Amino acid sequence: MKKSTIWILGIVMGLSFLSLLYLQVSYIEEMIKTRKGQFDSAVRNSLSQVSKDVEFAETQRWLIEDVSETERKALTANSSSMQQDIPRQQVHGFTMKSQDGKEISGFRINIITNKPSELPKALISPYRGTKTIPETSRSLAEAIQNRFVYQRGLIDEVALQMIYQASDRAIGDRVRFRDLDDYLKLSFFNNAIELPYHFSVIDRDGREVYRCADYDPKGSDESYQQVLFTNDPPAKMSILKVHFPGRKDYIFGSINFMIPSLIFTIVLLVTFIFTIYIVFRQKKLTEMKNDFINNMTHEFKTPISTISLAAQMLKDPAVGKSPQMFQHISGVINDETKRLRFQVEKVLQMSMFDRQKATLKMKEIDANELITGVINTFALKVERYNGKITSNLEATDPVIFADEMHITNVIFNLMDNAVKYKKPEEDLELKVKTWNEPGKLMISIQDNGIGIKKENLKKIFEKFYRVHTGNLHDVKGFGLGLAYVKKIIMDHKGTIRAESDVNIGTKFIIALPLLKNN
Repeated sequence: MKKSTIWILGIVMGLSFLSLLYLQVSYIEEMIKTRKGQFDSAVRNSLSQVSKDVEFAETQRWLIEDVSETERKALTANSSSMQQDIPRQQVHGFTMKSQDGKEISGFRINIITNKPSELPKALISPYRGTKTIPETSRSLAEAIQNRFVYQRGLIDEVALQMIYQASDRAIGDRVRFRDLDDYLKLSFFNNAIELPYHFSVIDRDGREVYRCADYDPKGSDESYQQVLFTNDPPAKMSILKVHFPGRKDYIFGSINFMIPSLIFTIVLLVTFIFTIYIVFRQKKLTEMKNDFINNMTHEFKTPISTISLAAQMLKDPAVGKSPQMFQHISGVINDETKRLRFQVEKVLQMSMFDRQKATLKMKEIDANELITGVINTFALKVERYNGKITSNLEATDPVIFADEMHITNVIFNLMDNAVKYKKPEEDLELKVKTWNEPGKLMISIQDNGIGIKKENLKKIFEKFYRVHTGNLHDVKGFGLGLAYVKKIIMDHKGTIRAESDVNIGTKFIIALPLLKNN
């Protein structure tokens, strides 16, 4: 499959997953917003009803107390008046006299009067003969109307007193807090709110005058407020504050069924991204392996052809008569054999990274002798570039316990990198040094090449990583050399680090444990 096709499929699938994830998140946000709005609306309706209940209860108390008090006073005043105003008796005497002034006869009239009642009474007209039923009904209706007019007058008087006097009373005298809790419970229940709540009452001066017995300040920063008496002047309003500690859990609890779906979508998205990454990685590995095999095939052809030609020349009797020619041809065969061995080792390196393990054949090795042998073998390649190798093997205790082949490859790879990344305009200078530190054998390989930038220095030991070489198109490789070097050194319980400056050169420092420590 082409790389562009993989990219198109990856982008389409990625956008699809992201769109699905966005829709789910948007749906969850909308659900939370809707749920929160419904809850807030229900709470506001409940508190509004509580405010009406409180006002109704206060009005009811005023009417009951004030109307009863007014009637009681009136009855008391009337009764007192009836007791105090003793019936008055007026005596009027009359005599009859003759013309001559002589009294003929006489009589006396006693008149007793009482003060009428101040309370309105049902007035029935005096008896004027026999009344009809309609006339009697009208008389009763008039009596009820008179009574209604009187009671309405009392109510109007109470209402005026409430308007001018109620807001001046303390909130504790106007509200029965136990009843307030009952109003809240009933109103919340009617609006399908069954969450635990806590409330407090703030008076007109901003002081908290009451809070419920089990008051918990948790969640009070998201409290709901309601004016208890909406008709009071703004400066005299008292406020009811209610909060729900479990409000967030209640709101988010309505979307619990969406959480698994969201998690599964994220898992699928991560899995898809990882799969695309693996596909590209495997495609890169496949391409690199194919290039590697192609390059190795070409690299094998040259030494094989050279060895074949040298073998044919050895069959010539004239060559056997010339020791110098025989020695030269033997040297060519030896060099090309080493070259073939090096190429084979690269193939083994690739195989080792696929298996993620290496089989080490450990034995005692004199590192100074091993390095000297590598230098002698590599000198011809360095001289081909007009370079030179200088060695300073100062290690007094060079014996280590290691795999000879892999350690040789490590030194050879580091030297080969120095040749690859030499400056085109300067001759190569390669310096190899050994010395001892407590319990360790130190090896350094330094060149005067193009160097490595600081930001790339930490990545050079990563598998398949290659430092960008600009316009140097003749530098071949697959980013396995230094990764292989680090793995072998780590398998030998050693360490490796690099020091480099751009256009100055690079220095690799290896530390391996001595044999006596193993």
